[in-house]
Amino acid sequence: MLTSECICTHLRRAARGVSRHYDEALADFGVNVAQFSLLRHLQRLDRPSITALAEAMGLERSTLGRNLRVLEAEGLVALADGDDQRNRVVLLTEAGMRLLHAARPAWEQAQASLVERLGAGQRDELVRLLDQLA
Repeated sequence: MLTSECICTHLRRAARGVSRHYDEALADFGVNVAQFSLLRHLQRLDRPSITALAEAMGLERSTLGRNLRVLEAEGLVALADGDDQRNRVVLLTEAGMRLLHAARPAWEQAQASLVERLGAGQRDELVRLLDQLA
């Protein structure tokens, strides 16, 4: 394995591994962890605009737009007119709600296995450090 002092290298490698872990857990549901996270945000937010959703998720609008198109084609989200002509809002469909309900135990198991690997104290410290870097 490549040794490096570069924090970015270590974070990117860890992020790929963690994403792969969740993606494998969610594979049977036809979504990846980024799409699942987007659906979870929609579940918590009330009719967010695309801009508000991108900000809440820490994503560029273009990145969010690509995932929205995939989820819209699958019937999991819908776009609707907002308060004015320039604003579109994102809605979670019934199919999206059903998928979240069905996939949640798989996500919870993936989460629990990572917490078990780290231990609760190290998980809390990791989250604190990542928040500090963000």
